[in-house]
Amino acid sequence: MARMATHMITGAGSGIGAAVARRLHERGDELVLLARDAGRAKELAGTYPGARTLVGDLASPDRLSWAFSHQTLPDRLDSLLHVAGVVDLGRVGDLTTKAWRSQLEVNLIAPAELTRLVLPQLRVSQGHVVFVNSGAGLNAHAEWSAYAASKHGLKALADSLRHEEHAAGVRVTSVYPGRTASPMQAKVHQQEGKEYDASRWIDPESVATAILTALDLPRDAEINDLTVRPGR
Repeated sequence: MARMATHMITGAGSGIGAAVARRLHERGDELVLLARDAGRAKELAGTYPGARTLVGDLASPDRLSWAFSHQTLPDRLDSLLHVAGVVDLGRVGDLTTKAWRSQLEVNLIAPAELTRLVLPQLRVSQGHVVFVNSGAGLNAHAEWSAYAASKHGLKALADSLRHEEHAAGVRVTSVYPGRTASPMQAKVHQQEGKEYDASRWIDPESVATAILTALDLPRDAEINDLTVRPGR
């Protein structure tokens, strides 16, 4: 009997993360879902029966190692899916250090630390690390400086990791979705002072399809960078 794949996912509570978690859960794979607190962990466990949860706050990456030392990590992981993220728009002339730091912590430093902590398990299975980046990780526009900087950094993290772990058989993919219908996008529109119409943007299920395509690609190939843009 073939071993079921095990995937660790951040941001499984909504948007792209929820779509990916649901698809993997439905096909019988094992899920390890990161939650920021015990209450959120209970919600996720109820949504995905049989899934394991880990509690660790991405807003406090310095404490992830301590948090995991009090919990049981899986012996091996087939993938680590970094989907969680935060956005706080503002002009360079107005953004505070708090706004810069919060986005860098969640969007860049936490993925780096989480990857470091579970790399041994990924090496065992010759696993796959997927960074859900953003179009802002390739181009920065007005009022997007802090978020775009965190996502440009995430691209650098992924590129370096890919070179470092290639010999170990670990695959690394960056996915750059355009605007996707999600709670985060609703918040962006609110910050921009624009009316939000979900039908104009990418369905999270479509991004999930792209991510699963990268995960399921035969071992003779690797998708390094995958840009997904609105099709209408």
